[in-house]
Amino acid sequence: MKRILFSISLVLLISLYAKDVFSQTESSTGITNRKWWKEAVVYQIYPRSFKDSDGDGIGDLKGIISKLDYIKSLGIDVVWLNPIYSSPNDDNGYDVSDYRNIMKDFGTMADFDSLVKGMHARGIKLVMDLVVNHSSDEHEWFKQSRSSRTNPYRNYYHWWNADRGKPAPRYSLFDVNHDAWKYDSLTDAYYLHYFSRKQPDLNWENPQVRMEVFDIMKFWADKGIDGFRLDAFQFAAKDTSFPAFPAGYEKRFQLYYAMGPHLHDYLKEMNKEVFSKYDVMSVAEGAGNSFEDAHDLVDPVRKELNMAYAFEGVDIAKPQGYRLLHFKEVFSRWDSAFAKNGWLSIFLSNHDQARLVSRFGNDSPAFRELSAKMLATFIMTMRGTPFFYNGDELGMTNIRFTKIQDYRDMSIINEYQHQKNIHADTLKFLELEKFESRDNGRTPFQWDNSANAGFTVGIPWIQVNPNYKYINAAIEENDPNSCLNYFRNLVKLRKNNLVLVYGKYKLLDKDNPNVYAYTREGEGKKFLIILNFSATNAQTHVGVAIQNILLSNYNDNNDRKVRQPVIVLRPYEALICLLK
Repeated sequence: MKRILFSISLVLLISLYAKDVFSQTESSTGITNRKWWKEAVVYQIYPRSFKDSDGDGIGDLKGIISKLDYIKSLGIDVVWLNPIYSSPNDDNGYDVSDYRNIMKDFGTMADFDSLVKGMHARGIKLVMDLVVNHSSDEHEWFKQSRSSRTNPYRNYYHWWNADRGKPAPRYSLFDVNHDAWKYDSLTDAYYLHYFSRKQPDLNWENPQVRMEVFDIMKFWADKGIDGFRLDAFQFAAKDTSFPAFPAGYEKRFQLYYAMGPHLHDYLKEMNKEVFSKYDVMSVAEGAGNSFEDAHDLVDPVRKELNMAYAFEGVDIAKPQGYRLLHFKEVFSRWDSAFAKNGWLSIFLSNHDQARLVSRFGNDSPAFRELSAKMLATFIMTMRGTPFFYNGDELGMTNIRFTKIQDYRDMSIINEYQHQKNIHADTLKFLELEKFESRDNGRTPFQWDNSANAGFTVGIPWIQVNPNYKYINAAIEENDPNSCLNYFRNLVKLRKNNLVLVYGKYKLLDKDNPNVYAYTREGEGKKFLIILNFSATNAQTHVGVAIQNILLSNYNDNNDRKVRQPVIVLRPYEALICLLK
């Protein structure tokens, strides 16, 4: 949910189901323990910015329904949908006021039912975001909870009565003062909010809260959805005595917030009550602070979760650039840790990140398409389940707002005020947000070159990136060499070669500062992937014999000649090769 969360690794958790999805048997492929979710490609849709159907400037469910054929054409298998529940929208829907209803901006429950039906008719599964570390302060539970100290809902949240003095400090990511304790005069007490003041944390120590959440999950599972993403769930368990933390803890707050007491017990209970009873995929944000934490979450015998997500790499990108050697080390280390037990998913962007090509590639006119394709090649050829964020298949870029008035993200607006309060350099802050801001990834989807990129006939809730005139789906649809069509080809190649899903990963030319080269081996096949992460020609020596090139982002793979032993790559070139 939050950009800062993604400095930690993410865990994707998936229940076991749908054994009949595959017509091939394990013996016919030589692969054991096949799972549909390992072979799936997940496409994330940010509904507020995807497609507006009614002209109010806000994307909605009918808008998504109108684009289902486009989504199907990508070749993806699963859509992850950001929150669409009733919400006052303090944090773009991550502050839920009614977990069993649809936000009016997005439509009705009938629209939702039509969306599920339309997706399933096209063979697409739907995963919904479930925000249960906290609710909105406008949820009826919280309204009751704050009404009196003796209210039955009081223990649904974390309260600290003021007559005990002020509680030990806790850091809030989104509060203007970064203070996670908000004083409420109605009952002379403080409530806990790790995020904004309008997002009070739920008390998972209370079994009634857990049963409420499990019932909500069953409600949506009974409506036919195929899974859940559990937002910020690694923070759900807390030491409710709230002891003091060491000075400076806020600089690495996740070490103190993540994987709290009884979290594994809560997940085992969730598995027993929900996951074991439905064919649902569960995706939880946060894998703890170590490989041991991650493996404890995904060990099948523990009956908690099933798939681990390598997420350490997502925070590598910095405004001043990043070192490819570090990038390679992180992803290779995570692959090694889960090579024999557990499963990884791979991604480099989502709704909490700026745009993929602007962070990890080069979004200049000369190299935007090439580097966007190169990064997509990486995501689609690593071992694990790839997650792709809507718009990245077009090579959409950061908008780079220059004024605080242009931002809509509450976290940026509050932090800007905080910087002013402490007399910090707000111009420096805004300059950094041109690169990092979540709003860079939330600008409207660029459908065509008509007004507002074809997103809406009204006034968009957030500005459209002006480059939609030449970066849009309509133009790329008709260009066989576009980012869009390259993405489709990547998906096809991955699906037709399970070695790219299950095959052994081996890093080559480890110390090369510009080239990321690795092999994927299995099913009697061996692929070589070579990626130039630089804007200049780069050389690599991989020491393997290439039979032919299967895919190149330079669109000349039929004519491309690879001379060995030293291979020279053009700027941001990506090659997928079959080895002899």
